[in-house]
Amino acid sequence: MKLKLFKSDGSSSKETTIENFPSLEDGKGVDALRQCVLAVRANLRQGNASTKTRAEVAGSGKKIYRQKGLGTGRAGDKNAIQRRGGGVAFGPKPRSYSQKVNGKVRKLALTRALVDLASDGSISLIEDWSVKSHKTKDFASLLKTIGADGKTLIIGENFDKNISLAARNLPKIKLSKSIDVNALDLVGTKQVVSSLQGINSLVAKISNSQSDNS
Repeated sequence: MKLKLFKSDGSSSKETTIENFPSLEDGKGVDALRQCVLAVRANLRQGNASTKTRAEVAGSGKKIYRQKGLGTGRAGDKNAIQRRGGGVAFGPKPRSYSQKVNGKVRKLALTRALVDLASDGSISLIEDWSVKSHKTKDFASLLKTIGADGKTLIIGENFDKNISLAARNLPKIKLSKSIDVNALDLVGTKQVVSSLQGINSLVAKISNSQSDNS
């Protein structure tokens, strides 16, 4: 796979070939990608919504008025579900929304998302991530030179302190180490800019997992 490679200062570019870049048949891994995206989003849910049943509502269990003679319907205590301040029938209780996804499926989904971005020309490379200072404007200027606009995922093997500080005030920029990149990161971004080490590490992770599963 040939990708555009920029110098560290973004001044010029050329094409470079990434060895062992993954490839997939059309349609393969689409369902795995969907499954992984749903699982990641589900795992982010806290699941702490809670309501009280009529047994848990504070109050007396005394019958609020006599059974007959008042021209009203028969009523029990004030904690009944149909009364204001009473309990809730079949309401939510704290629970876990977490979903388990097998490693083979996760890697297939990651491969599908990476291949799709590469096919669309949405992946660019840079020799190394480095800026003169921790100022946001320096990093923003570098991204502008590269042509990165909109939601952008920045991938690297590691990031120094200047990069971490400079990128944190850019709302549409997300930093991610190559070892931590998941399918949702790739699906939720407009383009990817990765260091050479970062993309090689990501490709190696996918290649190793595929060879282990074969």
